[in-house]
Amino acid sequence: MPNPFKHALELTYNERNMADLSSPTPSSPEEVGAATKVKLVPVLSVWLRDLVISLAISAFIIVFLYQPVKVEGTSMMPSLDDQERIFVNKFVYRLEPIQRGDVVVFRYPRDPSKSFIKRVIGLAGDRIRIDGGEVFVNDVKLDEDYVPEAYADQRSYDETVVPPNSYFVLGDHRTMSNDSRDFGPVNETFIYGKAVFGYWPMEKMGRLH
Repeated sequence: MPNPFKHALELTYNERNMADLSSPTPSSPEEVGAATKVKLVPVLSVWLRDLVISLAISAFIIVFLYQPVKVEGTSMMPSLDDQERIFVNKFVYRLEPIQRGDVVVFRYPRDPSKSFIKRVIGLAGDRIRIDGGEVFVNDVKLDEDYVPEAYADQRSYDETVVPPNSYFVLGDHRTMSNDSRDFGPVNETFIYGKAVFGYWPMEKMGRLH
């Protein structure tokens, strides 16, 4: 006669073995840490790749297109205040010529290690003269709405013809500006950008004119 207790014991033993197979022993802390590191590697790789791409794009923009610049001094007030932050377009003059009225950034002819920012008043071939603070270009008085009366002066300047490939530049704050009245016209090789946009302080954010 079959022994029922022996059959019951065999079932219990088999069930226990099946349970052991379906529920593996929990991983050790070391194994959990290793698995976490393996998962983090792809995430860090993607993050590092995106960071490198972002830095490369930023470097390209700063080197070849737009450069953030801090204005130092009051020679361009009220258009630009001392310590104002602006963007300078370093590529625009590869596509279009420098025009009268542009606010340009250039290396100071007497010390190229310094940069100046002024407004273009005369182009190559123009006859420039200043009578009691009033600017004449080719015998036509220039309408300078960017120079308020409080920033004008009574200084005169004998007529001069702007040389080829050069520009006559003035600061908007005529009483406080060291410009072409002092160091003469600026050769185009010294000009490296156009001031196009102010971004700080916030109340002056916008395109520059």
